[in-house]
Amino acid sequence: MTNSTRVLILKIIIHLSALLPLLNLYYLAFADELGADPVEVVIHFTGIGAFNLLLITLSVSPLSKIMKQSYLLQTRRLLGLYAFTYAVCHLLNFLAFEVQFSGVLFISEVIKRPYITIGMVAFLLLIALAVTSLDKLKRKMGKSWQKLHNFNYLIVVLVTIHFYWSVKSELTSPVFYAVITFILLLFRYKKIKRLISMMFV
Repeated sequence: MTNSTRVLILKIIIHLSALLPLLNLYYLAFADELGADPVEVVIHFTGIGAFNLLLITLSVSPLSKIMKQSYLLQTRRLLGLYAFTYAVCHLLNFLAFEVQFSGVLFISEVIKRPYITIGMVAFLLLIALAVTSLDKLKRKMGKSWQKLHNFNYLIVVLVTIHFYWSVKSELTSPVFYAVITFILLLFRYKKIKRLISMMFV
């Protein structure tokens, strides 16, 4: 099997794995089959889905090195775009169900609640990465493209904090995700250290 065939199969799996749960979620929501608090279920599902996809995207590079399968890198953009898609749904769910698309109330929530503030910073950075994922913009930006996309490390840290602060009681899941995030960032320790040193030179 050629690498191009492997990439195609992986991309089909990613499309099915990302799209079908999302479609099923909204089907169950409209059918009123999500239990006593469907709003909480929808918001949590899309938020944790975005987080999962961000972590999977970060894991592609170390996996490709460990397994010596460089073709895996060709799936990163698709995974990243699905992470953005889930993040958009997460925000839209919050806007629709929690603040009823009230701009004033939304801004008030962003200012008043630190976990929402951090979540919005992460989302704005995700927008920048999603928009610049187009090949034409990537070529036009040159070296600055990689500098911008290095913010994915900051995004995953912000999302980890956002998740931890948003949970009001049971902390097992946020701590578990924080550990996974820490391990994935450890694989990039030298690169992150170099980026931080460049920022303060």
